Amino acid sequence: MSASNPLFGDLLLKLGVVSPGQVQEALALQALTGQRVGEALISLGYVSREQIQDALGEALGLNHEKGPAQPPLGELLVGLKYVTLAQLDEALARQRRDGRRLGEILVELGHCTYKQIYEALGVQNRIVGRQDLPRPATEGRRRVVVVDDSPLACAFVQEGLVALGYEVLCFQDPYEALEGMGRLQPAIVLSDLEMPGLDGVELCRRLKEGPRSAIPVIMLTANDREAERVRGLRAGADDYVNKSASMDELAARIESVVRRTDETERMRKLFARYTSDAVVEEILKSADAAVLAGEKREVTVLFADIRNFTGLAESLPPEQVVAVLNQVLGRLSDAVLTCGGTLDKFLGDGLMAVFGAPVGRPDDALRGLQCAKMMMEAVAELRAVAEAEWVAHGREGRPLVLELGVGLNSGVVVSGNIGSAMRAEYTCIGDAVNVAARLCALAGPGEILVGERTRELVDANETAFEDLPPVRLKGKQQPVPLYRAL
Repeated sequence: MSASNPLFGDLLLKLGVVSPGQVQEALALQALTGQRVGEALISLGYVSREQIQDALGEALGLNHEKGPAQPPLGELLVGLKYVTLAQLDEALARQRRDGRRLGEILVELGHCTYKQIYEALGVQNRIVGRQDLPRPATEGRRRVVVVDDSPLACAFVQEGLVALGYEVLCFQDPYEALEGMGRLQPAIVLSDLEMPGLDGVELCRRLKEGPRSAIPVIMLTANDREAERVRGLRAGADDYVNKSASMDELAARIESVVRRTDETERMRKLFARYTSDAVVEEILKSADAAVLAGEKREVTVLFADIRNFTGLAESLPPEQVVAVLNQVLGRLSDAVLTCGGTLDKFLGDGLMAVFGAPVGRPDDALRGLQCAKMMMEAVAELRAVAEAEWVAHGREGRPLVLELGVGLNSGVVVSGNIGSAMRAEYTCIGDAVNVAARLCALAGPGEILVGERTRELVDANETAFEDLPPVRLKGKQQPVPLYRAL
């Protein structure tokens, strides 16, 4: 029996090497070209020459164990009609001279494109039985969205990643992929760089500028030109993987990018509790490790304290005291975040906020002053509501009046994570902090006391101040200049 005998197709069927439909295609091609059945199957990309030889050995009783063979790339490219035999021979001759990869030479000669090389590699992996790879348990799988206008490329990546335990969803239409991001919420997006209509760079840019900007993107491309890599990275891509890379490398890159993204999201959630979204974004963009490790910087520190709170705590049940405290501190915190400050800590019936750390702005002092005034307005609103409720319930006398005192001071501090390896918190330490706390203690109900440096930093056109007599503060040798914000 030879590879030219139609019965040879039956043998390949029995061995499970090909399907009935593939044999029929080979026979049809044989009638047109006069090729042998085996050669026709090779040219169609369904089998390799090694598999044909193994089948002949089986027919002759020469059984021997051998792993799945990888069909030559050149034969697959000819079978897929991407190159001619003459073009393949030319490239092979050059490969023998310089030892470079065949695909690179074919593209360099202009005989095919990198995308065609990649599709041939996909066929190559299918033939060697990539679908037989062991598949891990499906629980807790990461969802991966693959965007590529080539169905074959999508199928190749999908099959390889699913075998490695991922959930993979493929889109040939990049517009459809963008529309589905909110619903699908993938852990990562793999996008082909070169696509008609909307290429990978534009897809990445639109994704990063939209509501799903936190989703990481890896660019897949056969084009290894530096300019193309830079273009993709500038659009916001998190990594860049050549299409000739193995599935193991692609999976490793996915895990690396997802780990970095998870760490970024952890930092985002951590700082979102203390500062505004805008400041969080600036923190995440910063490449300076000193943001968290500790550094000297000039900041404006605000302390706010509720007056008469001890009397309130004595007159109300504990659960009601907590409810009132949460309501007041909630409004004060909102003022801090609105003005772009960092909520450093709650201090019983008060709080400490910082403007200028971990991210500094030229108008931090003014932001701190505006925050203090917003706090006063918030407490006045809460007081008016409490008085109205008191009257509505027909209670006698007058409700206990809540007031607020605020101290504001600017100066150089050390900011960063302070504490031990087991427990640390982001805060600021320095004389400017101590002075701000002392000013808050001196402030009367409804009063904002401001230190000298804060007064200097705030433009006089922005607000008015009343000069007060210098005051002696604990730990200070000389009286400290004092101002009241009007």
